[in-house]
Amino acid sequence: MQNIDIALLHDDAGDRLAGLGRWWLDPVNGRITLSAVAASFFGTGRHPDCLARIEPDDRALVHATLDRIRKGDGGAECEFRVRTDGLGLRWLRLQQTGTSATGILVDVTAARQAAARERFNFALTQYLVGTDSIDDAVTGILQLVCEELGWEWGAFWAVDDRTGTLRCRYAWQAPRQALAPFRAASARLAMAPGEGLIGTVWDSGEARWIEDASGAADLLRAEAARACGLQSAYFFPVTFVASDACLMRPGVLEFFSVQQRQPDAQLPGLAKSISAMIAQAVERMTQQERIRVRAQTDEMTGLANRAHFYDQVDRQCRDARAGQTFGVLFVDLDQFKPINDAFGHDAGNVVLTTFASRLRALAPPGWRIGRLGGDEFALLSAPGVTPQELERVAESVLDAARRRFVYGEHRLAVSASIGISTYPDHGGCTRELLHAADAAMYASKRNGRNLASRFSGDGAPADAGHRIGLLTDLHCAIRRGEFFLEYQPIRTTTDMDIDAVEALIRWRRPNGEIVPPNVFIPLAEQSRLIVDIGRWVVRQACHDLARLRAAGLGGVRVHVNMAAPEFIDAELPDRLTAIAAAAGVDPRGICLELTEGVVMKHADKSIAIMRELRRRGFGIGLDDFGMGYSSLSLLKNLPIGSLKIDRLFMAGVPYDRNDCAIVRSLLDLGRHMKLTVVAEGVETDAQLGYLRQFGCPLVQGWLPGRPVPLERLFDLIAQPQAA
Repeated sequence: MQNIDIALLHDDAGDRLAGLGRWWLDPVNGRITLSAVAASFFGTGRHPDCLARIEPDDRALVHATLDRIRKGDGGAECEFRVRTDGLGLRWLRLQQTGTSATGILVDVTAARQAAARERFNFALTQYLVGTDSIDDAVTGILQLVCEELGWEWGAFWAVDDRTGTLRCRYAWQAPRQALAPFRAASARLAMAPGEGLIGTVWDSGEARWIEDASGAADLLRAEAARACGLQSAYFFPVTFVASDACLMRPGVLEFFSVQQRQPDAQLPGLAKSISAMIAQAVERMTQQERIRVRAQTDEMTGLANRAHFYDQVDRQCRDARAGQTFGVLFVDLDQFKPINDAFGHDAGNVVLTTFASRLRALAPPGWRIGRLGGDEFALLSAPGVTPQELERVAESVLDAARRRFVYGEHRLAVSASIGISTYPDHGGCTRELLHAADAAMYASKRNGRNLASRFSGDGAPADAGHRIGLLTDLHCAIRRGEFFLEYQPIRTTTDMDIDAVEALIRWRRPNGEIVPPNVFIPLAEQSRLIVDIGRWVVRQACHDLARLRAAGLGGVRVHVNMAAPEFIDAELPDRLTAIAAAAGVDPRGICLELTEGVVMKHADKSIAIMRELRRRGFGIGLDDFGMGYSSLSLLKNLPIGSLKIDRLFMAGVPYDRNDCAIVRSLLDLGRHMKLTVVAEGVETDAQLGYLRQFGCPLVQGWLPGRPVPLERLFDLIAQPQAA
């Protein structure tokens, strides 16, 4: 043994430089002898019972490897974990030298941790990319960290908007760990920023490590931690800098272990990347939620817009149980148009916003409210409503409409006509229920207004006469020449020259009454008259474009809106080409606009038709971009040349940071995809200045110009607006 010890002393110096330990196995008694370097890996003496330090889950693997060595097998090796007093959990690799009962021992903790970090970061990235819910993201990350890095408890603390205190919003624990007292203590606790350990970490933005949770007085749950055997803990803030350069602090992450860990464990090294990824996910999903809410909200009243209200009715029809009933109230304000005519649109807006607030106040819990357009509103009851409850709410709505509306020194008077339909008696889908409620509403108007009428389910809708009359007039309107077009300028932001115009259809009855497009267009779409109207619009627009060209205005293009039934017709390219040829105009002067909904619902047909139209020279534009549900993967494959930013997103520019962020993102998207971007709804100089600053090429709205007849358009083009 003396000769061996001398050799070891010599070898230890070289081993220490190389970071290698040596071991010898006595095949007879199975005793292992370690060099000084190898012993240091275990944190033990020279000849310890080292197997006692190996993690229980890895002991069988080590025993199997040693058995192979005792049998004289060669090339045996394994990797296992040991728990040391000073260095925490370590990974060691045991390798046999040839076929002898000797070999080397290497500390591979750093390599193992690096591989684990890469694995963890990849899993974390994949997880965050694949989730659209903040709740799912945070709870999933807590579980991922605990399971991958070996912690028994993880929680996320966030500020409660109502109280301003930090509370435990999400928590995860190892399934086999008894942590009920600690979970209960965490659920009860609320801390002000700067109070306790969590509040201090949130307030200071600095991470904290504690080796003995039971002795940390500022933990505020030390007694519960001691009862559950929790020892080491790590706390770090989640922060990020938002697009407006403001520092955002969503909350604090905490992790606890029943083992005594050291501050150089993996978690502190990963904390910054975990925090950054969570922050990015929170910011991305928050932005998505804002866009979603804006796409579903009427910008003036804050109520659900038409599309979202229809979606809510769709969902309730789909989820209704057998025998369950609910109701729809269709509300139209009486005498609203005279207020607009007499006092202007500002007065009308006061009436609409005030009435919307009154509807919110009177609606029972579980009811949904929407503005369908103009002065039309609708209410969707909660499931299980009785006919008596529907009538009580309808009476409240009538009373809300009768109360005076204050505009400056004026007290304005209106009333409401209401139609009521119920599921499933009057329909099993949104279209049928809204049609029935609309029919009942027209019955209220015919019977003197200021009334609520229930739909007649005897097969003769109360508004049959009105609808038949309107449809008959629509059929005759084209032949009688009652339709006409107005053109709204689309101007460049650089010098405010007219780059293009959008053709907008109008209907003037023989008695001079102008029927709003939101009244006759939906009816035309339901009756398929929209195809005939669309063909008339294209022919008239081409005819007017020829007049513009004849007047020497060759650079102005005409944008024409297309409806879904038109754009899924395989004969559309031939028909439009023939119309343009008959008018003597180049298809390149015509841009056909369609909404995201047309593309999404009929992608297989519409995209092929779009490509053929582009091949023939027609421009294709995407209208109301951001209001539908199209994906970027679909957008990149669309053969379009332009897109319009919907007026909804321009409403808060340049003062609302969310609107500004959305508009900038859409401008960047258009720029990178080489699409011409048109911003709709531009009404103020401040909005125009903002768009100029961020490179928006074209604008449309009341500031660039209101819709005008063709004759007036000649004057506008001849006298450019001052930039």
